[in-house]
Amino acid sequence: MARKYTDQFAEDQIKDQVFSELQALIEESEKLLKSSASLVGEEADTLRGQIAQKLQQARNSVTRVRDRTQPAVDATESYIGGHPWQTVAISAGFGLVVGLLLGRR
Repeated sequence: MARKYTDQFAEDQIKDQVFSELQALIEESEKLLKSSASLVGEEADTLRGQIAQKLQQARNSVTRVRDRTQPAVDATESYIGGHPWQTVAISAGFGLVVGLLLGRR
């Protein structure tokens, strides 16, 4: 049970990290694009190289996140596939408890 919460916390941290990295990438790309309006020649080539580098960093970040979260996805799929009736019972029980709590208000 404690592992479930630890795994969820780790997944949330990974998601937050990815979203912050992607937000930073977007902001940097917007700055580069705004500054590229007046550039030609070698300056434009340098700018294109910087944009390509940032996009590669984003791709690497997405790949790292996918690799780190894949074991959790596999474990979830394995459990649900191996224990379908337990999964249904747990989901129904959770829904019942939530329904009762919401019905009391």
